[in-house]
Amino acid sequence: MKNKILLFLLALSSIQLFSQDVYSFFEKTDSFLKANVADGKVDYDAIHSNPKSLNELMTLGEGISVSKDDKQTYQAFWINAYNLSVIKGIINNFPTKSPLDEKGFFDKTKYKLAGKSITLNDIENTILRAEFKDPRFHFVLVCGAIGCPPLINEVYMPKTLDAQLTKQTKLALNGNYFIKVNDKKKTVEGSEIMKWYIEDFTMNGGSEIDFINTYRDEKVPSNYKLTYSKYDWNLNRK
Repeated sequence: MKNKILLFLLALSSIQLFSQDVYSFFEKTDSFLKANVADGKVDYDAIHSNPKSLNELMTLGEGISVSKDDKQTYQAFWINAYNLSVIKGIINNFPTKSPLDEKGFFDKTKYKLAGKSITLNDIENTILRAEFKDPRFHFVLVCGAIGCPPLINEVYMPKTLDAQLTKQTKLALNGNYFIKVNDKKKTVEGSEIMKWYIEDFTMNGGSEIDFINTYRDEKVPSNYKLTYSKYDWNLNRK
């Protein structure tokens, strides 16, 4: 009986520690983003001058354990971890004009997160896209370039994640930075993200325009031609 009680207390202690670590990560990430992000732009100069809070977040993220069984917490952690790692990668190579200035920025440079040594592409394509098949990820994973959807100055939280994913998707598809509709020419000019990840936006058998219309208030006629704008890889610098 004593052994069972001891095991129970150890398990309970482990759960509480896990909750505290994850909560602390989310809380500190929120504070960091509020202090350094505005209107989708990042104050890299300020972070580079004082990287302490970013380094503390990356260290905290290294020791966290997350499970796919807790889907919302798992996804929220990795979305925030991706965005923070992008900032970390840019700061490590600062000053820079673009994330592409550093060879292997997305597919070679590794970050220690949740007990893994992992690249940005691993987070996006293996941990998130392949596992959950949700095209809304493309509107919250921010690659450090102007062509990306804007980075918000708040953390993605488990309880609000679904609403946040939908909100950012709607903002992109109802604004003029991710798609541009030309009624005279009957065309839709979309971000190259829609070209690179076309399988995500057509995974349910619909077209890319069908996907756009799922989240767009003013629907795009199905006969409009879809083209792609050139991606802007300049740094999303404040």
